[in-house]
Amino acid sequence: MSDHSQAPEAQSATANAAVDPVTLAVLKGRLEQIADEMDATLYRSAFNPIIAEAHDACHGLYDAQSGDTLVQGKSGLPIFVGVMAFAVKAARAVADSRGGMKPGDTWLFNDPYEGGTHANDFKLVRPYFKDGELYCYLASAAHWHDVGGAVPGNYNPQATECWQEAVQIPPVRIIQGDVLQEDVLAILKANSRLPDSLWGDLNAQLAALDLGVKRLDGLLEEYEPALILSVMKELRQRALKLMQAHIKALPDGEYSFEDWLDNDGVQDQPLGIHLKMTVQGERLSLDFSQSAKQCAGPVNISKATAVAACYVALKHLFPDVPANAGVLDAVDFVIPDGLVISAQRPRPVGGYTETILRMIDVIFSAAAKAHPQLALAHAYGTINALSLSGYRSDEGRKGERWVMFSFFGGGHGGHSEGDGLSHGNAPISTATIPPLEILEAAYPVRFTQWALREDSAGQGQYRGGLGAVYEIELLEQHAQAFLFGERARFAPKGIAGGQDGAKNLFEYENNHEWHTPSMGSKMLGIELQKGERLRLQTPGGGGYGNPKDRSPALIQADQAGGYVRTVVKGGAA
Repeated sequence: MSDHSQAPEAQSATANAAVDPVTLAVLKGRLEQIADEMDATLYRSAFNPIIAEAHDACHGLYDAQSGDTLVQGKSGLPIFVGVMAFAVKAARAVADSRGGMKPGDTWLFNDPYEGGTHANDFKLVRPYFKDGELYCYLASAAHWHDVGGAVPGNYNPQATECWQEAVQIPPVRIIQGDVLQEDVLAILKANSRLPDSLWGDLNAQLAALDLGVKRLDGLLEEYEPALILSVMKELRQRALKLMQAHIKALPDGEYSFEDWLDNDGVQDQPLGIHLKMTVQGERLSLDFSQSAKQCAGPVNISKATAVAACYVALKHLFPDVPANAGVLDAVDFVIPDGLVISAQRPRPVGGYTETILRMIDVIFSAAAKAHPQLALAHAYGTINALSLSGYRSDEGRKGERWVMFSFFGGGHGGHSEGDGLSHGNAPISTATIPPLEILEAAYPVRFTQWALREDSAGQGQYRGGLGAVYEIELLEQHAQAFLFGERARFAPKGIAGGQDGAKNLFEYENNHEWHTPSMGSKMLGIELQKGERLRLQTPGGGGYGNPKDRSPALIQADQAGGYVRTVVKGGAA
């Protein structure tokens, strides 16, 4: 067992010493394993299918001084890597005003303006102390099922201020001196339509943090604490060096691209996301200053969320770079306040997923101008957040509230090495689409279709992936439905001569007639009676390259599989 009694100056010397490659690799794996086990603990314990099945959550270790990301689990959502650094800083700032971080405390909040994303994502921050000194933070983020607001599930497409979306919880101690604060818990449960689900998810996050502390205790019994700090520092430096190398390989210059959101759900006007990407030596500048101003509806995002979206896009482009704050150390951001991607309270931000997907698209497309091998056509570009809710009418459960919230897949973009993925999840995450068996078992619905969407892929030398068709029948007497989606007006773009993917199409049934929302893919308060259906046809990915250059063998396979009915003639011999 290691001796931890060395003097501070000796520990400092150890921290500054070079770490040999074998030790670095071993300890990198051990640190990632801590975060991975925290992820697994939450997934197995949570009540809410969005966490338990879809894995809409994340855990990691964060720097004691800066709050920056040190280590993240491999199965957690990448978007949380960036925003959790902001969340840790926000919790620390409040703690400093109330006597500082203390052993035995765990801070909780859902503030999307300081901690990023939206109010469904609750962040828990726990300081970790070693020998009486703050050593690092452990943190957990997870999407809670329902936290108040005007719409069950909280994706309110017509919200014009944050209080219409969800209850707003600033950083507070949910655990103080190792004691659960029942007053805080009571407030949380009183502001949810599903208090039992909330309590289960909170317990699961606390259990994940408990396990993280236990595993970190064990690691620091085996290795010097200063050595572990050296490893964390070295991993960040390696991420920076790899990013600098990737940036330096790009030609110096300015590369611009613009794409559009359909509307904000309140005003039916498109909103531009404009990027000017500048490469200069080993540094990269991402200038979004020409993007649309913050808007009335809930497609706004905070600056913390915007920076996190850039992190995700860069990790897609350069997947060999370690997942820590070093990814962003070579990047400069130009994001003035008051834009749709830097909105300020109380502008609504509930639909943040749609906007960060568009940010990722424009980064991909600007990077493709700099280096054709990075070319990637646009993915389907919307999670299609769908909520159904009502009250049970069956005996034994009569009057019980139910809320089904889920997101859905679509096609990914074609690229220089092949076709895009069909029916994949959004590139903001490693989450999975909740299985229909789980949704049907938990809620009074039946899926009458769950299939690939024919002819939805953008054609090209390499076509995009196919979108999907989901048709849902209500089995209860009555329910309301709400949809928050995108890409109904602006299709996923092809690249290098490839064609665009199909647009999003949502329909709902009333009195044996099918209707579509006036806002395209956003609608509030759809009234459904037993036997009526919703149908969601999600976009396909854009194509890559001239469709006439597609090989006859691939064309034949597409037609035999029923993926494509009509093809561009003149495929390659």
